[in-house]
Amino acid sequence: MSVPDPQLPDTGAPLVTVDGLTVEFEGGVRAVDELSFTLDAGRALALVGESGSGKSTVAGALLGLHHGTGARVGGTVTVGGIDVDTAGPAELRRLRGGVAAMVFQDPLSALDPYYAIGDQIAEVYRIHHQGSRKAARARAVEVLDRVGIPDATRRARSRPHEFSGGMRQRALIAMALACAPRLLVADEPTTALDVTVQAQILDLLHELRRETGTGLLLVTHDVGVAAESVDEVLVMRGGREVERGPVARVLGAPERPYTRELLAAVPRLDGPARRPATVPAPAAPAAPTAPAEPAAPARPAPGEVLLEAVDLRREFGRGKDRFTAVDGVSLTVRAGETLGVVGESGSGKTTLGRMLVRLLDPTSGGLRYGGTEIGGLSEKELRPHRRELQMVFQDPVSSLNPRRSVGESVADPLRVAGGLSDARIRDRVRGLLDRVGLDPDRYDAYPHEFSGGQRQRVGIARALAAEPRLIVCDEPVSALDVTTQAQVTALLADLQAELGLALVFIAHDLSVVRQVSDRVAVMRAGRIVEQGTVDAVYGSPEDPYTRRLLAAVPSLDPVLAADRRERRRTLGKELAAA
Repeated sequence: MSVPDPQLPDTGAPLVTVDGLTVEFEGGVRAVDELSFTLDAGRALALVGESGSGKSTVAGALLGLHHGTGARVGGTVTVGGIDVDTAGPAELRRLRGGVAAMVFQDPLSALDPYYAIGDQIAEVYRIHHQGSRKAARARAVEVLDRVGIPDATRRARSRPHEFSGGMRQRALIAMALACAPRLLVADEPTTALDVTVQAQILDLLHELRRETGTGLLLVTHDVGVAAESVDEVLVMRGGREVERGPVARVLGAPERPYTRELLAAVPRLDGPARRPATVPAPAAPAAPTAPAEPAAPARPAPGEVLLEAVDLRREFGRGKDRFTAVDGVSLTVRAGETLGVVGESGSGKTTLGRMLVRLLDPTSGGLRYGGTEIGGLSEKELRPHRRELQMVFQDPVSSLNPRRSVGESVADPLRVAGGLSDARIRDRVRGLLDRVGLDPDRYDAYPHEFSGGQRQRVGIARALAAEPRLIVCDEPVSALDVTTQAQVTALLADLQAELGLALVFIAHDLSVVRQVSDRVAVMRAGRIVEQGTVDAVYGSPEDPYTRRLLAAVPSLDPVLAADRRERRRTLGKELAAA
């Protein structure tokens, strides 16, 4: 069965026309305010802006997803000749999937965990075509094969949890393609993916547009992703258009101050690297306020080795299901420096980070903190060191208790340490909230009342409460827009300079790691394949895998983006042969 030809509109008629779109939610919140644009068949437009700018609300309006939600929608939206606002149920059914299809940010929530991937795609096909079950299943296998799922016939019988993150996103794209729509609406399709899988998805979208003439509306906060993928960019802020035009002009010579600010916040491989760390002299230890515990190791002088891992190994599972997540990793972290750890999803970065702060026990190998072996210590023996080794987690939503105020969550380490009255603890927490840029008066607010960037600041405040010497930051900015990302990384740098902290910064975004790190370690399949100073690893990478990671980083220059697509193909072959 071949892919049906895209149903092209009449010559000269835009595929999408949005005129004066306004979307207002309950409580008078105006998410989109008088927005207008057009998109021609076969063209690609990116909606770019910070979180809360209204991008996803616009995407939902194109498929009539605000119908029946209580939202007040004004203006007109026409997609493939269908007036979305006045369309009845039958027309909306034809629109969703047949004329336009949506690729969501989170495939786990968009796919049914109970049914096989192929069955879900076949169901979409049968809604729009009067074909047999056999034909629908064949179409599911065909589109899965087209988006690069290996052994598509067999994998069509797999359920979502049996696919990796990148494969699930490919499956969502396959589902969107099942009925050969004229428009793909992709809402942050690469946000949760590592840099190489992101590049693969962007390359796939580019190839599909070229082969089928499908139009693309891409919603993203990542300006580099837009540069790699579209013809035009529309920058949004507060529900309104700030600037619109060809991608090369908007990104190369922006006219509006906000667009320039947005671009300035984007970390770049060719941007300024972090300056060598300068560490303040250690402060005198505070007088004890609680019963004495075994003494922690003396604070190392700036530049001395604080933490050392020697041949660390971590295995999971038993018997034939046993696998090695971290395999013989050795590294050092010095007082006052930032060590970046990069690699694809599944490379062992998070497992390594958790072992460094003893949230996971190593299967074998050594871990020395301040010259003391801590790898084999019991929890009781580890207690004097525990407060000095802290972690900031990737997802602050899951690491904060939704039923407790943020102030109480930040106070936990202080209560565990003991020796402080409730009033003193509250004062300390208010001071910590202020230090990370939050209003101290929001002590009693709950996590859902904060934005993503603010919740990450709460997580940093909680880590600081224990007065640590080393913090492992596990993907602390991966889900944040570029301006919030820049604010969080600047906060970490300021705190490090002020307190002399050592940081281990785990990320899949190589541009961010270059910006914040003194040294970097590159992980693949549980091993470190390359490590050294940022200048050495980024300037003269020795391992083919490192070169492939660097080639996958989006470029703000659309011409360079095209060159990198070809370079990625070459490096992929080189890595496969290595």
